[in-house]
Order: sequence, then C-alpha cells, then structure tokens
Amino acid sequence: MSTADRPSNKTALAPERASSSAPARRYRARVEYDGTDFFGFQAQPGVRTVQGELEAALARLSNGERRPVDGAGRTDTGVHATGQVIAFTYNGRLSAEELGRALDAILPADVAIRDVRHATARFHPRYAARYREYRYTVWNGPRSPLRERAALGVRVPLDTAAMERAGSVFVGRHDFSAFGAADRQPVRTVHAVRVRRSGQLVTIDVRADAFLRGMVRRIVAILLEVGRGKLDERDVRAALAARRPALDGAAAPAQGLCLRRVVLGRRTGGAYGDD
Repeated sequence: MSTADRPSNKTALAPERASSSAPARRYRARVEYDGTDFFGFQAQPGVRTVQGELEAALARLSNGERRPVDGAGRTDTGVHATGQVIAFTYNGRLSAEELGRALDAILPADVAIRDVRHATARFHPRYAARYREYRYTVWNGPRSPLRERAALGVRVPLDTAAMERAGSVFVGRHDFSAFGAADRQPVRTVHAVRVRRSGQLVTIDVRADAFLRGMVRRIVAILLEVGRGKLDERDVRAALAARRPALDGAAAPAQGLCLRRVVLGRRTGGAYGDD
C-alpha cells in the first residue's frame, strides 16, 4: 500500500470557501513530504507530484480554482523534504493560521504544511533563497528495511574522515559540469560539505546558493567511492576540474536525499521579501 493510500489520521475541517470579492494575497509556507511515492515536486501530467497535491488542496479551498504553487527547489522523484519553502496566492477569507490548518487537514498523509504566513505580492521562494541545504543519509550497517526507506544501505565500512576531506574539494565557487545536468549555467557556490557519523548512521550535508539537477546525488556518489577506499581527495579534485561527467554520471539513489532547509534572505531589486 502506498503512503497516499493509507488513511489519514487528520480531522477533516469544513473551512470557509473562497470569495471572489476578497482581495488575493500572497502566502509562503514550509512543507515536509515523504517523496517515496511522488514523481518529484514539479507538477507533471498523469503522475503524482508534491506540487500537484498542494495545488489540488488549495483548489478545494478556492471554489475549485486552480492556482500555481511555487517551490524553492524542484526535488526529483523519490527525494524527500523537511524544509521545502512554497508560495501561493489565495483570495479567500481564512486567516493565515486558519488557512494552514485547513490545508494540512486535507493534504494526504505523506505531505504536511506549516508556518503559513503573508508574503509580499512578488515573493518567489526560488529567487528569495539565500542558500539551500540537502542531507544525504546512509545506513552503514546490516540490512534494515525501515531505516532504508529514507537512507541508502551500505554494507562495507565507510571511512568518513576521508569522505570529509574529499568533500572540502567542493567548497567554493566552481564549475560543477562534472556533477550536474549540463542544460543550465554550471557555476555554483558551495558553502559547506559536512560528513558525520553517529553509530551506523552517516550523514552528508551539502549547503549551496543553488544546485544543478542531480548535483548532490552525484557528489554523494563520488564521496561514497572515497569512503570505500576506491578513490581519494586527489581523484575528486581531478574529476571536478575535468568538467566531464564524474563516474560516467553515476548518482546515489534518491531515497537517501532530503531537502533539509531553505534559508531566505536574498533580495533582487527589492522585489522579493516578506512583510
């Protein structure tokens, strides 16, 4: 049974319907989701997406009127989030607090919304983000079906100190053509790469101003090779400089990746901000 098919334990609400006479206002919120049963965040025809579920819930509170929901990041199929930031326009009479409760009550069990608040009319989370932080989780122990729903299982011991040293290669402003889709401007600024172990749990946190598609999972793939002792820091430096797909484009599986945090604060000509 998929997450979406499981019965929700939320109490159904009967929120006030939107009124066409009410002024439209811009809102922002934070969203958490289990990406296992989603084909990513961005709406696509014929498949289940996070954006699609959010827009459907909002339409139920807006007399069926479908309005776009914008996200700070377009997570891929199977990727999770605890700190995705969204923005949308709503012209009903519910307060921000009431709107948050109403949306959360009708969203499926694998999506939750919180911290709904007013934003300026032109606020867009993608452009207002100062940086984004992803966490990749590895279960470095015996097979564990429950843990490995949101983590990659790796049975061989990982040298996390070597992974930490190799991760420092990515810090700074670089051309990341070797670690992301080539259809976008490839220069990005990575603020930090941190590898930590707690018992058999290994986490890899990557913080950057923005990411290429697939960038974090490709970084993780090469760091795992370092952890297994097959590559070292010099190999990672050479791969980054080569600007050709590292490891022939290999990427770590999606289930271990989570959009952990989006920090807002960037301003572009004063157009993006909160009131």
